[in-house]
Amino acid sequence: MPDDATTTSSDWLGRFFASYYERRPVNATFIGVHDHDSRLPDLSREGVQSTVDEMRSLLASVPKAGLEPASADPIDCRVAEGFLRIQIWEYESRHLLRNPSVHAGEAVFGMMSLLLSDFAPLERRLESLSARMEALPDFFAQARLHCHAAPPGWTRRAIRECEGGLAFLDYIVSQRSDELSNAAPSSLPGAAKLAAEAFGEFRHFLEADVGERDDAGVACGAEAFELYLSEGHFLDRDASEIVAYAREELDRATTWLADSASEYGLEHPDDAVERLADLGPDVEGYYRRYEDVWHNVRELSEERDLVTWPDFPIRYAPRPEWARAAAPSLYFLFYRSPPAFGGPAIHDYLVTPIDESMNWHARRAPSRIGRIAAVDCSARIAMFCGATMAEGWACYATDLVAEAGGLTPLEQYAEYRGRVRMCARAIVDVELHHGRMTLEQAAAFYVATAGMNSAAAEAEAVKNSMFP
Repeated sequence: MPDDATTTSSDWLGRFFASYYERRPVNATFIGVHDHDSRLPDLSREGVQSTVDEMRSLLASVPKAGLEPASADPIDCRVAEGFLRIQIWEYESRHLLRNPSVHAGEAVFGMMSLLLSDFAPLERRLESLSARMEALPDFFAQARLHCHAAPPGWTRRAIRECEGGLAFLDYIVSQRSDELSNAAPSSLPGAAKLAAEAFGEFRHFLEADVGERDDAGVACGAEAFELYLSEGHFLDRDASEIVAYAREELDRATTWLADSASEYGLEHPDDAVERLADLGPDVEGYYRRYEDVWHNVRELSEERDLVTWPDFPIRYAPRPEWARAAAPSLYFLFYRSPPAFGGPAIHDYLVTPIDESMNWHARRAPSRIGRIAAVDCSARIAMFCGATMAEGWACYATDLVAEAGGLTPLEQYAEYRGRVRMCARAIVDVELHHGRMTLEQAAAFYVATAGMNSAAAEAEAVKNSMFP
């Protein structure tokens, strides 16, 4: 083990990243590191123990702060240290690994991640896709070792993800895309059929063999929650302070929306969304509208000197055909951030298709952790600390545009309704993981407080429970 008095932060971070990418190959693909594109994570009992041992070794050798000139590296080491502490808890507590949705999502996006970006010739990416498909039977065999019992909400989500995976594989097997068919290696059809069998068997296992666990099983507990706050967000507030602040802000936002509705010609705050829906473009102008709004906001930003706007074009493109049947069952983001490394010259922002019937600055940050932490992966961002380092920008930017006059009054009012949802989410997060709220109660709280429909409320509560 290196002596932490002589190991530089840069050297230690090199070891940390090498371990991160090797142990999390699907995340590596999303991030833009392609040395492990043909592999899936080793989640056998031996593989999990080896990963935990390696994380403990890294944790024990973190360089001491203050030994080097000012740079981002010592800060990155501290952030990485927090990541390791959280990940060790997630692995050893089995909060992560006993969740069948984690395994199903990793399997689906292990495949899809290879098609979301043109980081290499299609032929090479399809060879990696074939290899990952062939690895799926062993991967799901490992998953079954961890998933004897799970909360029903987690299992239902995993079943939907299996259906999404099967829809994607059906597209591959049926060879409906000439582009994919012409570039596919000879092994791909057989690998896709093998993968479909593996997904079908795992879905049957979830439906028939996974026992139901009490809702209390979703809570991470007060001690772990404090770990997330202190080692992921680096906050000195405790959970009780956060939930008190969120309840205060929820009351403030709800009261303002109710009292102000008549000023915007509304009988009820919920009417704002319905009114805005009437202002949408027709089918012919649908795709162009995205571009028009983007250019209008950029002109406003430059005119008012609001933010530094990077020269990084975005193309608003319809969701690829290979993803359309699968996407509704998955964590398939239309705004998925580009890879941290080797990203495209033009980033595709995948919008919902229609017919007649971004983290650019983070990629160039001095912080090596900051470049990768908020990249969207199979079920969440690459590192928990990314929530502190990058999340929230979209809310800030929208508020800034509103202050500069870039939104209509009705749009500003409707956007403020989002604050109600954010406050509700913070309350659910604390109460659920401290055992003071069940999943059913969390979903009901979203319906009553944030105006969600029952399906959206359950999905939100389940995701909160999976990732404190």
